[in-house]
Parts: sequence; C-alpha cells; structure tokens
Amino acid sequence: MARYEIIGAIGTHYIDVMGRDEWALMELAVAGPTGCTPIDNPAPRWSAYVHKLRDMGVDIETVHERHAGPFPGNHARYVMHSLIIRAEALDDA
Repeated sequence: MARYEIIGAIGTHYIDVMGRDEWALMELAVAGPTGCTPIDNPAPRWSAYVHKLRDMGVDIETVHERHAGPFPGNHARYVMHSLIIRAEALDDA
C-alpha cells in the first residue's frame, strides 16, 4: 500500500491505494494527457478502478470513442487531470 498526494481542482489531499487501484493510478499517470483505454492497457475492470479512484477524489475524465474493425463499437478513454505525488510506501513505514 502506498500514500499519494493528489493535487487537483478540489484542492490537495492524500489517498492510500494498493493493488489494481494503484496500478490503474500509475497507468493513468504515465499515460498523461493521452489517457488509457482498456484496449491499449488491458485490465479486467477499468471502470471499477476509475470509479474507486474518483471516490477518493482523483479527477478522471471519461472520453467515449468509437472504434471500427471486426467488432465495431465504443470504448472509454480515461484521462487523469489530477497531479499525483507518491508520499510514502505505507508497508515500509
């Protein structure tokens, strides 16, 4: 588990995350303004990770995109607008 400082439109606060929620937070941070999609960053429950992070106060936008190919349809692109700073690893504290 790790603690992150979240800096965004609603101010600054700290969250404690671990597991897949932390993985999703890191993927969003690395992706920057391009964001992440379940197509490019496969994971079983992206929408659940985003929902939990939003509940923790992380500003994440959902952009709906169409895609073609053998299975045309829509997918979500998640773009994080908060700045995150790793504060500490709680396992080491």
